[in-house]
Amino acid sequence: MKTLQQLLQAIRIKESLGDLQIQVSAIEIDSRKVGAGAVFVAIRGVQSDGHLFITRAINAGAVAVVCDTMPNEKAAGVVYVQVNDTQEAAALMATAFFDHPSAKIKLVGVTGTNGKTTIATVLFKLFRQLGYRCGLISTVQNQIDDLVIPATHTTPDAISLNALLNQMQREGCTHVFMECSSHAIHQHRITGLTFAGALFSNITHDHLDYHKTFDEYIRVKKSFFDGLPAGAFAISNADDKRGEVMLQNTVAKKYFYSLKTMAAFKGKILENALTGLVMTVNEKEVHFRLIGEFNAYNLLAVYGAAVCLGEDSDEVLTALSMLSGAEGRFDYIISKNGVIGIVDYAHTPDALENVLTTIKKLRKGHEQIITVVGCGGDRDKTKRPVMAQAACDLSDRVILTSDNPRTEDPEQILRDMETGLSSAAKRKYITITDRKEAIVQAVAFAKPEDIVLVAGKGHEKYQDINGVKHPFDDKLVLQEAFNNKNQQPL
Repeated sequence: MKTLQQLLQAIRIKESLGDLQIQVSAIEIDSRKVGAGAVFVAIRGVQSDGHLFITRAINAGAVAVVCDTMPNEKAAGVVYVQVNDTQEAAALMATAFFDHPSAKIKLVGVTGTNGKTTIATVLFKLFRQLGYRCGLISTVQNQIDDLVIPATHTTPDAISLNALLNQMQREGCTHVFMECSSHAIHQHRITGLTFAGALFSNITHDHLDYHKTFDEYIRVKKSFFDGLPAGAFAISNADDKRGEVMLQNTVAKKYFYSLKTMAAFKGKILENALTGLVMTVNEKEVHFRLIGEFNAYNLLAVYGAAVCLGEDSDEVLTALSMLSGAEGRFDYIISKNGVIGIVDYAHTPDALENVLTTIKKLRKGHEQIITVVGCGGDRDKTKRPVMAQAACDLSDRVILTSDNPRTEDPEQILRDMETGLSSAAKRKYITITDRKEAIVQAVAFAKPEDIVLVAGKGHEKYQDINGVKHPFDDKLVLQEAFNNKNQQPL
């Protein structure tokens, strides 16, 4: 138990009413989780305003309230604290409540539009291979060594995050690798954490439904590096046109990785096939199981981070050569009659182009590329026609289908995708709203050695329709379609 005063030490208080020496049993931002002795932090979120639930929190046992606007009516015996930013306050209070767990481990954050999950996951696998107890916080799952904890967000809220880091530290983890989404950075979920290092993968068109402008999206990503301490390392992609800008104002030690120019961590692809990548990394030739140019960048980022964390470069490359990537990232299966199926999380135009460009480089020349792709509802609408055009430009056949429509009409999302398609593109695609039916049809179109790409959902095991998550697994549906086709006479 800590006093409210101890939790507020790093926060500028505008006004307080009551005894700040009161003992606090927990910090909560969700009034439904409040119990006796808790402090409730009222946050103005995208969906709801915590200030509307202050009374509910007090009735549930809250002894203190942190808010940005004092309520007109105040309950007797409850301490009220007014601050400028309750999101920031919640994060700083959480780090203090859990005794600054990130300062007791080597925490490495990964940000960027694409590649975050693969980089964080491969780092986690690598350091376990090197003999460390590790934690992973990612879109796919959170993990404490062998213990898997399902993930609900790319980056958890600040209180859950600090609780998780505290659990990881208490269970002996020395290293934790974490995806840091732009939402998490902007909403102060990672504020107050002590990072040993940070990596930047790339930045492309995404999340403009939230950030409104691309410049703001870049600014938010960059602020992560701006806030790193002098003892940390910052690694960026020199081949991304914003790679240098990301590290422009950081006081951390700067490093770059590249396939195209001189850098501290330099790679060159010698061979790119379905059997993996052969490349040189700082002049040493290595065979990796991961596939594609985008994974060459991911591997360089991982290698750079491991070296910056003090690991032997030869040991790192040997261990990396044995590792696979993250689930749902260029995940492939082959049917009995030789059709190649690939499931990938690509849900941005750039990620889709990367995957399809890689597939085009891997094929021998005559195989069809058949792409199944959709766009999520309640998300950036401007990327919908761009996604459809990218799929048509780089595929032989395309089926536009439903992704996670959420609260939108899936038919309208498909109409949005169709707007602005070139006349050449219009000859290549059909629309099938039902995602399972679309995958089955793509497999029906495929001849031996053709490649079926199912893009957009990757590792997800559900389809979000009107607030209900219905069980749905792209890889499982694809495998079933392969099995059913194999049973049919050729």
